[in-house]
Amino acid sequence: MNAQVLCIEDDPDIALAVRLVLRRAGLTVIHAASGEDGLRMFQAERPEVVLLDVGLPAMDGWRVLERIRAQNDTPVMMLTAHALAADQFRGLHSGADDYLVKPFSLEELAARIRALLRRDIAREDNVLRNGELALDTAARTVTKAGAQVDLSAREFALLAALLERPGNALSKAQLEEKLYGWGEEVESNTVEVHVHNLRKKLGADAIRTIRGVGYVIAKS
Repeated sequence: MNAQVLCIEDDPDIALAVRLVLRRAGLTVIHAASGEDGLRMFQAERPEVVLLDVGLPAMDGWRVLERIRAQNDTPVMMLTAHALAADQFRGLHSGADDYLVKPFSLEELAARIRALLRRDIAREDNVLRNGELALDTAARTVTKAGAQVDLSAREFALLAALLERPGNALSKAQLEEKLYGWGEEVESNTVEVHVHNLRKKLGADAIRTIRGVGYVIAKS
């Protein structure tokens, strides 16, 4: 998989280690040591994935992410020393695609980068595809085997979340984050109700329940 990764990281030792392991994985790595330089390189190079350190000098990772998201939806993985759930939620809610806490395994980093690249390919032309299912994020339509399926707004959002990570289970809490904004009251059985409705419309086996974990769409 030949792709370019932009690493925005001010720690030279981490940046060097990331560069070496990703190059061994067959990826091209470019590096910026500050948020300002990272944005300039992002605009000039248009990388396929961005690794973004939260604790950058001057312009921090949150501001860099905001600027990137104002331009496009290039996959962004946040790198941070903060393991608090609130920090992770902030990153994902702000538009990050993944979140990795330092210190991290370089092998895990490479695997997650490959997963982001595969996910980006799968959503080419704004369409998430998995087997007979196709979800168009721009037109807000869903088809199964070519036939249109009518979904409510929240059924659509839940299905999109699962199709972004086929084969990976999402917890009830993760799905609730996709369905509700800040300050909205979440009913305790909302996710279960939407999953039930989606199964009626897409087939009983469309969404699997992983007991104690969450819900998953099998990768086709």
